Amino acid sequence: MADVAKVAGVSHQTVSRVLNDHPNVRSETRTRVLRAIDQLGYRRNLVARALVTRHSRTLGVISFDSTLYGPASTVYGIEQAARDAGYFVSIVSLRTIDKAGVDDAIDYLAEQGVDGIVVVAPQRSAAQALESLPMGMPAVAVEGGHAGDVPVVSVDQVKGARLATEHLLDQGHETVWHVSGPTDWLEAEGRIEGWRAVLTAAGRPVPEALAGDWSPRSGYRAGRRLAAMAGEVTAVFVANDQMALGVLRAFTEEGVRVPGQISIVGFDDIPESEFFSPPLTTIRQDFGAVGRHSIKVLLQEIERGEPIGPECHVVPPRFVSRASTSSPR
Repeated sequence: MADVAKVAGVSHQTVSRVLNDHPNVRSETRTRVLRAIDQLGYRRNLVARALVTRHSRTLGVISFDSTLYGPASTVYGIEQAARDAGYFVSIVSLRTIDKAGVDDAIDYLAEQGVDGIVVVAPQRSAAQALESLPMGMPAVAVEGGHAGDVPVVSVDQVKGARLATEHLLDQGHETVWHVSGPTDWLEAEGRIEGWRAVLTAAGRPVPEALAGDWSPRSGYRAGRRLAAMAGEVTAVFVANDQMALGVLRAFTEEGVRVPGQISIVGFDDIPESEFFSPPLTTIRQDFGAVGRHSIKVLLQEIERGEPIGPECHVVPPRFVSRASTSSPR
């Protein structure tokens, strides 16, 4: 800072005011100081700053299976929102979800001195593990169901499933079959709940759901079974777009026309879904909004210095109509 002050022709205190965004600095002085900082290649020592302020300006994120589109997009949205708020992010991605793994990740981030933690908790076991958070640690769960005393930010999975199922019934289909996600995922539970509720309320048959694991391969296996029932099956709601891709592949191989014989709706609106053949009707999740809401709630906790409590912040999904659905023929 002394070197910067010498090059800029100002006092050490003026450099400090510029670095701390103090309002009582003239614009031309601020510009001169920032130019000197760039010229000298100055970088803030965040560790030293954290010792003084007792804030690391770093947030911890715990995620699971970040190879999947949903968790990966959620983490990206959180990271962008944190950066916009002036925070760095330290990410721990776990391969398996159990209480011991979550506890180790929380301990690791706490030792780094993070100011708060966001846990992407789409599975029931992860949500339950949040009960062991360190006392006083600000935390937010994403897709965490009822995560104890921790506030939760989530997309309305039930509403999304209702939109998909209602659309297919409105097209004139007698009922809607479902390819579900893994049973231990809270998102899969919500989508099953919304699908079943619409069919029950309409007095329509509720077929047995075909279980998948989010992968195109599991969708392909379900698609082979559904193709064998073409005629009985005229509409399918698939719990994510990746599995819907596998269903479409199976239908193509079996000569089942989409939407001529069977209509399909997916979930997520991955970037590739509009380029499927045919382009996929689906439900869009706003992962950017999830990231912004989760960081907003976490920063409120940090500023208050005490837990907010078990609030639930819901992000609405959006129906995206494309060419994979039509009236039954």
